[in-house]
Order: sequence, then C-alpha cells, then structure tokens
Amino acid sequence: MIADILETARRRLGGAPKEALGELRAPRPILGIARAPRIVPVGEAWHLGVLLLADEQLAATGRIVRAREEARRGYTAESQRERAALAAAAFRGGFGEGSTVHVDWHLIDVDALDAASSPVALVDGQPMVRWSATGGLMPLERYLDERIGLLQHPPERA
Repeated sequence: MIADILETARRRLGGAPKEALGELRAPRPILGIARAPRIVPVGEAWHLGVLLLADEQLAATGRIVRAREEARRGYTAESQRERAALAAAAFRGGFGEGSTVHVDWHLIDVDALDAASSPVALVDGQPMVRWSATGGLMPLERYLDERIGLLQHPPERA
C-alpha cells in the first residue's frame, strides 16, 4: 500500500527538479594535520516538506543548507556560525555556490512503520505523516498530493 502511494508520487514528479543529498565527512589527517570536514554528494531526492522522496527510498528531512565559499564573518550567534560552517563544508565537498543540500536526513524503513514512527507512521492501518513536531497527523497520500502540487505549481513570488 505505501509502496504504491510512493510509486504514484514518483510518476507524478517525473520532470520536477530534485535537490542534493549530502553526507558530512571528516577527512583523515595528512601528516597529523587535521583537514576541514566536507559534505559529499550521496544522491538526489524530491523535497516534499518533511519528506525526501528518492527514486528508491524515502527519507525524513534533516538540515538544509546552501553551499557557499567560506568567508570570515562576524556572527554573534553560535547557530549562525554552525550554519556557515556547514555551507562551507558543502562547497568544499563539490556542491556549486548556492546549491541546496540536505544533510542529517535519515532513511525511513516503510516496511517497519508503526504508530510511534516519525514522521511517517502507520495508524489503524493507514500511512500518516506528522508534518511538524507539534502538528497532527495527515494521510500520506493527501500530504504527498498537496506537496507535489506546491512543487509543480508554486505560489507566486515563492
């Protein structure tokens, strides 16, 4: 049932643009000198809200960054500094300037879903999506339909 819903979504997405999936890797030191971490490409997926739908897999989104060359900036917040470091790691990993990269995502085993799974759960035999940490559940098919519609026909000035 879930596999059919996902396959229908993939067919509908056909020519829609995908976004890059990356994985943070710390290279081995050379002559004892540590090298900066980088985010390397590991695939592509359609970004559908809290879900990433790839050709063969389903994943939950993690952090999203735009790759950019490293530059000295005076951030007051540590979170800004961390985001800038991730963006620079994506650039070092080979992503082009301004490319959207998903990191810290995790695969969803659609064969092992139960009521406690997140963001996709199986409730009373129906696949449901928890679209936010505090949000309620929504049927997976309806959620994907809505998200695909937004991806294919974005609102003006979006």
